[in-house]
Amino acid sequence: MLLASEMVTFCVLVAPLPHVVRKKLFHFLSESPIIAKLAYGVKIAFIFIAILFVDAVQRMMRVTAEADLAKSNGAGAGDIRTETNVAARKFYAQRNTYLTGFCLFLSLVLTRTFYILLDLVHTQEEYAKLKNENKSSSSEQIEELKTKLAAAEAKNKDFDIVRKQAQQNAKEYDRLATEYNTKTGSVSDKRKD
Repeated sequence: MLLASEMVTFCVLVAPLPHVVRKKLFHFLSESPIIAKLAYGVKIAFIFIAILFVDAVQRMMRVTAEADLAKSNGAGAGDIRTETNVAARKFYAQRNTYLTGFCLFLSLVLTRTFYILLDLVHTQEEYAKLKNENKSSSSEQIEELKTKLAAAEAKNKDFDIVRKQAQQNAKEYDRLATEYNTKTGSVSDKRKD
């Protein structure tokens, strides 16, 4: 039952869930005091399973050695019940070894997968936070740059206006100077066209 529940839990953890559902599930699993007590009880159960695994390995080795000894001695070669009994004991010892071994192995895989996925959820949250901050800071920078651009364009327009006025003033001065020179009869060599 524990092995089956581990397999179901593993399938739920690696199922392709939407980010919001996965986030809520992992926050519940990592922060719930009930789940923490349940995890503590499961850790104790795995200590007992580890003891059962060691016992199953020893029993499998002992039954295998007894079967090999019986084959080498030739005892019970004609007795089908003895051979069946030895084969059944060997099968049960191997089955217990595999079941407890897979249960322990899957517990390690399940624990590591849970923490990897929990890190993934936290990383996705941080990424979303940084993305939002980047959007807000980039929008602020864009607004600041637009303000600076508008100010530069206004200065450029002002400069163009002042330049046009200077050109008009220079033309008017030249016209007035030429008119004055023609009325007074003086010629200036300062300006050459």
